[in-house]
Amino acid sequence: MGRKVHPVGMRLKINRVWSARWYAEGTRYRDLLLEDFEIRRHLEKELERAGVADIEVERYPNQVQVTIFTARPGIVIGRKGENVKVIRTGLEEICGGKKVKVEVEEITKPDIDAKLVASNIAGQIERRISHSRAMKRAITQAMRQGAQGIRISVSGRLGGSEMARREWMVEGRVPRNTLRSHIDYGFSEALTTYGRIGIKVWIYKGDVVGIEEPKIRGAE
Repeated sequence: MGRKVHPVGMRLKINRVWSARWYAEGTRYRDLLLEDFEIRRHLEKELERAGVADIEVERYPNQVQVTIFTARPGIVIGRKGENVKVIRTGLEEICGGKKVKVEVEEITKPDIDAKLVASNIAGQIERRISHSRAMKRAITQAMRQGAQGIRISVSGRLGGSEMARREWMVEGRVPRNTLRSHIDYGFSEALTTYGRIGIKVWIYKGDVVGIEEPKIRGAE
């Protein structure tokens, strides 16, 4: 068994920050944590086709701020902001009537966002495109957009084989154990007729020392 550590979790307060920023104690912490999970589930379901890479939650005494990082902000906002109003209403119901502020941030380079790359490969596998072809295309596009290294791992019954296996491709440098390296990590699953296929993506964007508050996602 290997010792597996989450690439973001091990770099918190070094060059990454938490995706949920609030403080609570006792049962209130439990309730707010479950509320965070419900917020993320709701948004991922409502914005399934919007290319959502990350959802961040900040809590204030009388307000909850939700920041949505997406490659397609037009879908999230909707015509004249109609979709945002619907999203805000749904989140206020989840938060028990608290005022919710929704911020939408555009991801200008989706080809080097690990979560979006993993989701894109999963979508191609579900459309019966060869996993190796999808991985090669993703690697080529990421390196063209300025990534210093990328590693993609897929596991499951690849190609409908009888036995599950794991395959991976690497290009460039991906120093996963170097704390100062900015590693973007994403995971997704492809639902095929043979079963689930897991996709993990690591993208190396260079070394970063220190974090800029309140900067949230480690951008390019």
